[in-house]
Order: sequence, then structure tokens, then C-alpha cells
Amino acid sequence: MQLLVTILQFFLSLSILVVIHEFGHFLFARLFKIRVEKFYIFFNPWFSLFKYKPKNSETTYGIGWLPLGGYVKIAGMIDESMDTEQMKRPVQDWEFRSKPAWQRFLVMIAGVTFNFLLAILIYSAISFHFGDKYIALQDVKTGMEFSPSAQKAGFQDGDILLRADDMVLETLDEESFRAIVNAERVTVLRNGKEVSLNMPDDLMQQILQEKKGFANYRIPFVVDSVIAGSRAETAGLKAKDSVISVGGSQPIFMGSCIDAFAEHKNLNLDITVMRAGVPVQLQITPDHNGKIGVYMKRITDFYPVRTKKYSFWESIPNGIQRGVKKFTGYASDMKYVFTKEGAQSMGGFISIGRLFPYPFNAEIFWEMTAYLSVILAFMNLLPIPGLDGGHIMFVLYEMITRRKPSQKTLIRAQMIGMIFLFMLIIFANMNDVFRLFN
Repeated sequence: MQLLVTILQFFLSLSILVVIHEFGHFLFARLFKIRVEKFYIFFNPWFSLFKYKPKNSETTYGIGWLPLGGYVKIAGMIDESMDTEQMKRPVQDWEFRSKPAWQRFLVMIAGVTFNFLLAILIYSAISFHFGDKYIALQDVKTGMEFSPSAQKAGFQDGDILLRADDMVLETLDEESFRAIVNAERVTVLRNGKEVSLNMPDDLMQQILQEKKGFANYRIPFVVDSVIAGSRAETAGLKAKDSVISVGGSQPIFMGSCIDAFAEHKNLNLDITVMRAGVPVQLQITPDHNGKIGVYMKRITDFYPVRTKKYSFWESIPNGIQRGVKKFTGYASDMKYVFTKEGAQSMGGFISIGRLFPYPFNAEIFWEMTAYLSVILAFMNLLPIPGLDGGHIMFVLYEMITRRKPSQKTLIRAQMIGMIFLFMLIIFANMNDVFRLFN
């Protein structure tokens, strides 16, 4: 059931993003009286799952079977369809190639623009309906648990994050993390005193290479429920048990407890739990995945969730601000993709699917959809033939030099770009597969 819910959310989100993106191209093409021959969700090599052409319409609408995106087939344009035969015929007034460069530019930029506008719309709606929810760092009196790479940089478990250079850190989110790894100094509260830490230049690379993240809120490992037939049930664990010692090490918190279980796969491990105020000694054997079979209490069970509310008119600028920050933040992170560690951290469909919650949560679903819309907008701006950015690059070249690239050049560039993109997709998804077995 969990897998089914995740898959359905993934395809629903992807379908929304594809429809909005392609509708941008479709709308501007029709605005400039360019014929659109196909409007497809997903690709349809060899056959389609569904297709329909309304009476007196020039456009066939359909659903393909290959979920790698979608497309609109615009007449007189070198695109994913690779319809080179059409390009050999005389230019028609209703074709893309017959239109002035500025119109072709707007048709190509429309998909990216619509994705970005969709993200802003969703973020604005989230701000209005749900508000900004966060757990303040200052409320977590037990501080953070840091990964080995973060500890190497000088952080210690229990530190409370205060500032990254001059930026006050309110919560541990994407923006705060980006500020920390790019900062010269980070100030923490340690044992009641402020301590300044000098950040290494390669902190992000170390974090990516280690694959254990940066830090998590430091909370106790408290059992919410025990899965029937699990190692935890066999060991005698019960709901509300709080693990206070693992293998003799104490005090123990959630992160270090999970690490200890992962390090003792199929090995007996002595643990101590606090049950109704009384310590109880147990022995447990984590399975081959390092899991024991329990659902744990969440951080919201221990610390208050703050909510900042927005009126309708306040939600719009907040949505714009969030969209811009997500876009610029993702753009700044792209430099890590060109490192060995960044390339190894790339993910495909499995990584994306894991972003969606189980059970279904509307707020998280729309947060993820908005973020993926920002990513889709940015990725399509890259000047790679086969993406919108590649088409935009050639149109801009024409607008600047007053020279139109030859059809032969456009066809070759499209083929090279598509081969590169398919190799990138295969590489990212193979990374996912390798992670499943590691």
C-alpha cells in the first residue's frame, strides 16, 4: 500500500508539472498562430495509451507510456519527435520556423515560465492555507546530532545552531543549511556559551561524499508502535518505551541509536529502555537492513511547531519570495553536480518518489510539487540541445548575430542533446538502483 500511494503521488505530481509546462508552449504557439500537432503527457514511442483528436482541431491529445516528461509537437520545429521529413517541405505560414525570432523565443520560454509561475501559485496557496510551519532551533534545548563530516568541521552533538556568519538561524531548513556550508564561520551555543567555528571550504563535498547528511534535531528514541512479527516484538519492545542505552553507550538519542542498529545487522545487541519510569534490559537483533521494526515518535511529539500565518494578500509576496529563493538556491547548488561527490548523489525516479509522504499529506505533496516545478523550470533553462534552453540558445544566437542556424545544425544538435539527456537519466536512475543494494 505504501508503494502504491507513493507511485500515485509521483505520477500525479509529474502529470501536473508536464501539463502546465507543455500548456505554456501550446498557448504561446497558438497565440502566434503556429500549428500544434500533438499535446502529450509522457512520451509515446511506437504506441500511445490514449489519444484523441477533437473535430475540426489541428491537435491530437494523448498519453504516452514512457514517463520521462511530455511534449507538444509544434509544426516546423526540430523537437523530440525528430520529424525531419516535415523540415524538407516548403515553409508554411503556420509553422514555427516561419515566425520571427522574438515569437519563437516566447514560445520556447513559455514552458519554463509557466512552471515557475505554478511554483509561486502553489507556495502562495500553501502560505495562505497552512502558513509557514517550523521547529525553532532555540526550542530544541538538547541541540542537534551531527554527522561525522559535520563533527570533523568542529560541531559537537548537543550544539544549538545560532548564526551562519551574520545570518540568524531560526530553523534547520534548506536555506539555513546552504548558509552554513557557504559560511566562513558558524556560531553555536555549547554548554551555555557561544562558540565560533571556522567552516572548511569543502564542507559540502565532504557531506555529499559521506552521504549521511549534516545534522538532525536531537530527540530521544521513543517507540510509537511495534510492527507485528518484527525483531522488536520478539525482543519485547513496547509502545512508549524510550531507548536510553545501546551496547552500554548512554545517553542515547535517535540518530546514534539508528546508527548502532545499522552497525549490528543480524547481531545480538543489548539495549536498555525506560518503561513507565523503570529501566528494562532487553536483547535485540536488527535485521539485514539494520532495522528493528518499530515506528518512532516524531520530533513534533517533543517540541512545539511554530506557525506563521499569512493573509491572502500577504501570501502572494511570500509565495514569490519562496519561489525565487528555491530557484536561486537550486541554481547555486548546481556547481556541486560537476564534482565526483555531487554526481554520485544524483538520483532518479526512486529518489524523487521518496520525497512524497506516506500516508498522504496534502501540505507535503504540494510542497514537493512546487519544488519539482522549480527544478523543472531551472533544468529546462540549461543550454542543452533537447531542452528548452537549447532551443532558446539557438534563437538568441540568431537574434544577436542576425544569422539563422542551418536545419542540419539544429538536427545534429537535437540528436546529440537527446543522447546526452538519456545517458544522464540512465546514470541518475542507476545511482538509485546501486543505493538499494548498499
